[in-house]
Parts: sequence; C-alpha cells; structure tokens
Amino acid sequence: MAVWEVLTRARHATLGVSRAADGERHFAQIVVDEFVRASAYYPILFTKHPETGAFYAGVVMGIEPGHNLVAVRGALPDYRPADLERQGFYVTDGQLVVDLDHPVFGEPDGAALFDLDGEPAPMLRRVQHALHTLQVGIPETDAFIQRLLAHRLLEPIDVTMDFDDGEHLRLDGLYTISLDALHALPDATVLALFRSGDLQLAYAQTGSVRHLRTLARMRNDRTGGDAA
Repeated sequence: MAVWEVLTRARHATLGVSRAADGERHFAQIVVDEFVRASAYYPILFTKHPETGAFYAGVVMGIEPGHNLVAVRGALPDYRPADLERQGFYVTDGQLVVDLDHPVFGEPDGAALFDLDGEPAPMLRRVQHALHTLQVGIPETDAFIQRLLAHRLLEPIDVTMDFDDGEHLRLDGLYTISLDALHALPDATVLALFRSGDLQLAYAQTGSVRHLRTLARMRNDRTGGDAA
C-alpha cells in the first residue's frame, strides 16, 4: 500500500527527489501548453484512457513499456514533461501530497525539496509549476481534443517497426491529427482554428511524428544495425 503524506518542511526536510525513474516511462501525458516545446524532442500522439475511453495526448519516449529510449542514465536530457516532473507528487484537498513509495524517492542522491533555510528548493518549485501546468492544462487539452473530434480530425496511426534482429513491433491504440482532413476543412473553419491557436498545435503534433523513426533507430542501434 502506498504511503501518502502531506508535504511539510518539518517532516520532509531531508527528502530528495531523483529523476532516474524517467528511464522506466515510455509514455507521458502532456497538455497543449507543452506541445510546441515537446514536439522538438518527442512524437506527440493521442490515445484513449483504458477506463474511460476518453482521448488524451502524450509523448512517446520508448517503443516497449518500461523502456525509455531517450533517457540518459535514467533521466531525460531535454524537455521534461510536467507529468514526469511531478512524479510522486499529488494535490489532495488543496494540499501537496507525496507518495513515499514512488521510485523518485528511492535514490540517496536525490535533489532536496527544501533549502537550508527551510524554503522551497528549485526541485520543489519545478514540481509546483508542473502540478499547476497540469491543473490548468488538462481541461484546456480536453477542450482542444473535443474540437478535433467535432471536425473529425483524429485518425488511427499505423506504427509498425521491423528490426535487424528479426523482431517486429506494432504500436496499437495511437491516434494522430489527419492533415488531409484538416486541409479539406472550409476556409472559415481553418481561419477560426488559426485564430484560436489550434492550427499551431495541430502542426506541432503532426510534425512531431517524425521522431518515431528516431526512436526506431535508437532501439535498433541497441541491438545492432539499422531499423527497417
């Protein structure tokens, strides 16, 4: 059973947070405010929540569960999504809560949450900012996805990869924005999407799909040869 505690300076003054747990995350949820920054490093795709069936957006960092191909010594070297930044932290009844059983708290050299004066250290400030990003961004992202669905712009994406070691992998349950459907919209609709900022988000997402080939090459390089 998880050990959840309200974060306090008195109780958690020596608690440290490690980023090494990034290496076990192959997918992380993101919100629309992160699309442009994340698109420079990761494929952004949509998938459905296994319980509710609702769409949400995320970045793909690995081809197989539990294996992050982008992480270096377990941590991401580039943009770190808010969903990873806040790992092990939650907001419950307006209070910041820590799950002490989470792997981010399992490394002895983790970054401190409080400085010597008992004030929030940079790590804790990043966590707080990440939680705020998600709190504000999830409803905004849900609304964006609903507009995509209203215009029938989401479509399944076929991701199949063959490797020189003979392994064949297929990523199921992923969706992308259809550029064909987008370009077929009436001019007035496209103008409205442009003015709302949705068009920029759509092009950031579709442009990021190219990073899937990068992931395939990285995975293949670890087993020898080039991906097909």
